Amino acid sequence: MNIHAYLIFDGNCAEAFRFYQQVLGGELQVMTFGDSPACGDVAPEHRDHTMHACLCVGDQLLMASDCMPGDDHEGVKGCHMSIQADDMAHAERLYRELGAQGSVQMELQRTFWAEGFAMLTDRFGVPWMINYSGDCQPPA
Repeated sequence: MNIHAYLIFDGNCAEAFRFYQQVLGGELQVMTFGDSPACGDVAPEHRDHTMHACLCVGDQLLMASDCMPGDDHEGVKGCHMSIQADDMAHAERLYRELGAQGSVQMELQRTFWAEGFAMLTDRFGVPWMINYSGDCQPPA
């Protein structure tokens, strides 16, 4: 079994996922409402919105879409996307790139559980946690 995050955006899903591909790497697939078999059921002004996006990074998937036409978008609430960095340089790069034009809730810093940990919200409104455990071990 696999569990994957599925994010909902308000018309800028494809832009966000191109940005995530630039930062995280991987293979990106995007289908618009206009590309789908449901094209005729969608108003012309929504056909360029994303029906489904998938970013495959290694064996991990991050998926998303734009909200359905007519639905209210409330943003991403109550969760964070969490990334375990490969090393501290990787954590620093992720922090810098994902945080660009976003907001930082906790700067990248050493904690009792990690050599580097940060919390930020990217420019698309998605909250992220970046963690590099290094040699730090949780208390017994």
